[in-house]
Amino acid sequence: GDLRAMGVGYRAKFIIGTRDLLQTSGGEEFLLNLRSNDDCQAVQDELIKFSGIGRKVADCVALFSLDQDDSIPVDIHVQHIASRDYDPTVLGQAKSLTPTIYKRVGDLFRSRFPNRAGWAHSLLFVAELPSFRSVLPLDMVKEMDEWKKHEQEQKAKQKMEKKKEG
Repeated sequence: GDLRAMGVGYRAKFIIGTRDLLQTSGGEEFLLNLRSNDDCQAVQDELIKFSGIGRKVADCVALFSLDQDDSIPVDIHVQHIASRDYDPTVLGQAKSLTPTIYKRVGDLFRSRFPNRAGWAHSLLFVAELPSFRSVLPLDMVKEMDEWKKHEQEQKAKQKMEKKKEG
């Protein structure tokens, strides 16, 4: 009742479930053990056991709260950065961010930025935000715009091909 009154809505049951699982897992000691674990995948695996926590949120918690500097919270925006800057084939034929692609994108960052991949990811993510474009070098902004145009053309091409098939 109190959580709903605070405005968390449907999330109340997740908060209570998280509290309960955290207590039965060892509470603070459990979290400290995660913090000292040097395997970011193992930390993610533990965190996704909590109700309502997926890979991305687990990696956010790991990176920002548990000192897991190699955790990469991957979403479609991060996948676009990885495609544009490191490997245009990272998505393959998949139409969504599957667990395999999630790991592949994270591995691209980890291989490119060993020991601080999560923080490199965060800087690159923030650089994509419109409010930061004015502080980026012009050649970088141009490259980002060209890639965005390329992506839009690819999507339009795929849409046309799908229409022809259908």
